[in-house]
Amino acid sequence: MTPGENTQRVVVVGAGPVGALAAIYAATRGDRVEVYELRADLRDPSTTPLNFTKSINLALSERGINAMRTARAGNLLDEVLNETIPMHGRMIHGRRKNDQLFQEPQAYDVHGRFIRAADRAVLNKRLLDALEKMPNVHFFFNHKLIGADFNTNTAWFEKRDRAKRTDHAQNPTSNDGSSSEHEDSISSRAREIAVDFDFLIGADGAHSATRYHLMKYAQLSYQQEYIDALWCEFHIDPRTSDSSFAISPNHLHIWPGSSFMFIAIPSNDKSFTCTLFAPSACFESLSRDPGSSLAEFFASNFPGVCPDLISATDLLQQFRENPHLPLISIKCSPYHYQSSAVILGDAAHAMVPFYGQGMNAGLEDVRVLFDFLDRHGVYNATCPDPAARQQARCEALAAYTKQRTPDAAAINDLALRNYEEMRAGVVSPLYKTRKYVEEKISSYLPFLGFATQYSRISFGNQRYSEVELAVKRQADILVGLGQGTAVAMVVGSLIWLLKGRIRLSYSVFRGS
Repeated sequence: MTPGENTQRVVVVGAGPVGALAAIYAATRGDRVEVYELRADLRDPSTTPLNFTKSINLALSERGINAMRTARAGNLLDEVLNETIPMHGRMIHGRRKNDQLFQEPQAYDVHGRFIRAADRAVLNKRLLDALEKMPNVHFFFNHKLIGADFNTNTAWFEKRDRAKRTDHAQNPTSNDGSSSEHEDSISSRAREIAVDFDFLIGADGAHSATRYHLMKYAQLSYQQEYIDALWCEFHIDPRTSDSSFAISPNHLHIWPGSSFMFIAIPSNDKSFTCTLFAPSACFESLSRDPGSSLAEFFASNFPGVCPDLISATDLLQQFRENPHLPLISIKCSPYHYQSSAVILGDAAHAMVPFYGQGMNAGLEDVRVLFDFLDRHGVYNATCPDPAARQQARCEALAAYTKQRTPDAAAINDLALRNYEEMRAGVVSPLYKTRKYVEEKISSYLPFLGFATQYSRISFGNQRYSEVELAVKRQADILVGLGQGTAVAMVVGSLIWLLKGRIRLSYSVFRGS
């Protein structure tokens, strides 16, 4: 769709996957879209990556895939999926009592469905490349949101100048009329520019500037929680003998511990991006003298990692060089203010990574938001009046907040609870039994609608809050069946004993 006389001017703050997809949805509906990003072009290898880590691997599942599928962006989804690696289940690693190492696969889904390992940088590049082909989209990198008035629909950005190297394709002329520049090195000079908009979408992460300014207008309730755990990234190289994967590439590998865990996710270059999750006290203890304690800690708790997959030298170097970062969970409400602005993704509901739904939920935010905008007639060609469109957008954003807030709260809570499952539950008999029963019922009695919680979350598009209720009902049924079975067994035993006593009494009576 090409922009028309009454086209909305949409400002997207944040050029990560969620912001980029939101820009695609707006642009394909004919909006004039401007994407403002704090950092330099995220496709440039020299740009500081998220959280200052070398690479971040993500778990892409149905919700994120569906959001890209419905984006009207040509072959975008195919390009993204071609650069992912299927993960059919978890691979649980450990050591048996006889000191033997073991690997135990646990399929994600009885029907053979799988999630995909995706490189965040590659995914982001595909989305930005798709945007760059659209004539009604313009990028503004190195622009920091420093203020916003959501009554007059004006935002202020601080633009940092760099050493000039003209590159019109990646950074078109700015609103203040300055020439387009690709900026190689930040100078101390920063200029402030004002940007008018009809609609602003904030997708600028957990420490969102958009959310901060929205709080002044929307009477926004806000809850932030850091869990008692830190994470540190590690790296498993390909085998030196043949440059192949060192372990199975089609699983998410987990070394569970009672209060910590180590995971590994495959990358296209045949390496694995790994993460250690542990309580803060554990990191503090290891940091005092990692040279003497780190390898021993891994040998005791994550058998088979060091030195088999990561040498003791590399393990120590990575622990010292890579940051030890906190895990944050954020809830807030509302997500919007009147017809002016909305926040999506981590800006609205940052969550811990243990369900692999952070990015998927953010991408789903985009699909759900534009479903409401479409449904309320914001893009109705028969209603081009700006005032009518503004009212429609106001109603759509209110409906979006009403539906999405409980869904985001549900997946935030589920992600927190899944940490315990991943670091301990995956090896418990109770977890395995329940998973087995639910999968058998799902497979042999599909009309009952049974499914594991993981399958509902990762392989469907049912609202998160509805998944939570469905799983609770399912658990109640299983508990009821279990109690009924136990009662039946007790009653059966009593009847058997009673019949035995009656026969015994009858025999004694006949004998007398």
